[in-house]
Amino acid sequence: MTDQIQDENKLIAERRTKLDAIRENCSANGHPNSFRREDYTADLQAKFGDKSKEELVELNQQASIAGRVLAKRGPFLVLQDMKGRIQAYASKDVQKDLKAKYGQLDIGDIIGVTGPVHKSGKGDLYVDMVQYELLTKSLRPLPEKFHGLTDQEAKYRQRYVDLITNTDTRETFRIRSKVIEGIRRFLAEREFMEVETPMLQVIPGGATARPFATHHNALDIDMYLRIAPELYLKRLVVGGFDRVFEINRNFRNEGLSTRHNPEFTMIEFYQAYADYNDLMNLTEDMLRTVAQDVLGTTTVVNTTKNAEGEVTDSVEYDFGQPFVRLTMADAIIEHSEEAAKQAEIFQDPENHFDALKAFAKQVHVKIPENCVWGPGKFLCEIFEEVAEHKLIQPTFITAYPWEVSPLARRNDDNAFITDRFEFFVGGRELANGFSELNDAEDQAARFARQVEEKDAGDDEAMHYDEDYIRALEYGLPPTAGEGIGIDRLVMLFTDSSTIKDVILFPHMRPQTD
Repeated sequence: MTDQIQDENKLIAERRTKLDAIRENCSANGHPNSFRREDYTADLQAKFGDKSKEELVELNQQASIAGRVLAKRGPFLVLQDMKGRIQAYASKDVQKDLKAKYGQLDIGDIIGVTGPVHKSGKGDLYVDMVQYELLTKSLRPLPEKFHGLTDQEAKYRQRYVDLITNTDTRETFRIRSKVIEGIRRFLAEREFMEVETPMLQVIPGGATARPFATHHNALDIDMYLRIAPELYLKRLVVGGFDRVFEINRNFRNEGLSTRHNPEFTMIEFYQAYADYNDLMNLTEDMLRTVAQDVLGTTTVVNTTKNAEGEVTDSVEYDFGQPFVRLTMADAIIEHSEEAAKQAEIFQDPENHFDALKAFAKQVHVKIPENCVWGPGKFLCEIFEEVAEHKLIQPTFITAYPWEVSPLARRNDDNAFITDRFEFFVGGRELANGFSELNDAEDQAARFARQVEEKDAGDDEAMHYDEDYIRALEYGLPPTAGEGIGIDRLVMLFTDSSTIKDVILFPHMRPQTD
């Protein structure tokens, strides 16, 4: 490792010497900004890739490209821009001039090239370097052989290098951008209005999570980074915006895992005069549409790989078929043989509370000391332990107990449950939606219960939001709302095993010497 660092330091010193010479001979600051790109590599490949050598000579098509030198193959330079790669040809005179001006180009340098488009004997497009200029000298060498960063931690810490050298990484984030674009277009076409709500809040609400705390000096008040935009979006529905959505950054002070990052992206949307069934239908239509538009198929394949990167298993998720819909109780019974033998416990948990608690212990649910859980919380914990990870194909789970759904409307026929669903694929929760609770008195009582749980030690319980209760007292029309985790959806669509692969700059522990 020491030898590698010494070699790298030597290369950096050599490149700095070249930059000093460039400043003396070519440009006062060594970083000119007069070149203007007119063409992207992928566009040239698409437009002229099927032309013959003779046709290109006859066309005499001029191109102006700019990009990073990724490889040198004799007189050819491989240049990469944001859309792809193409070769640039340096004749002997050009090579001589490059050496005189720049002390030869290095891998990683950024150059601008203008000249006619031709095709090599091997059938590869290239731009003849008639005019050329070194725009930025790369002082650090790229990873050897340009296979990208092989150390996972380095990939996340130095994402810029990962993006330069790894085409798979670049494609992942192109897909991410297209997914967000597709969702935005889908909702806009259905008359949803995009809005923005506060990220700094005096009272964190809209989800059960532990917030990040900060302090506003001018106002001399404690504030929190938002954990969800829900309560503000519903205030807008009260104000008369019947269909709203926000693609938002949320912050939750929780642990790191393959599916959790303290800063993450969600889409939340709310529709007046609709219920949770309407949103399940909309979600199914939206995800099917986005998958087809972004991936070109409604079948999403995820793989399992060994340490050598070889595929050892794969599973297909079919977004083209109707999504499965199960109640929480039915999911427990279906995915646990032991639960199926005691089905009445889960179908009527209030009247089988002691048996429910005993079953929870049997399946190793972690029950806190001084536990204040009711039957609804125990039912939900059992579901997460025995069923959630087995929900492989696209599945809606419904009938969540009111106890774990402090913002959802109670079911008209069974007050123990709410009109709520969560959406799962591959054992991962991707979305949460429900018919909104618009009874101000019921909402105030549930906030009060959340405060009791917070006082009992639950850091994720909600605060009492008096202003939100006041908004409900003005009248929230019948409304349904939903949140979808963008990061987890992109993980699914890009066959990524960890959330860090789909976040450009995931959170990491500070690097030490």
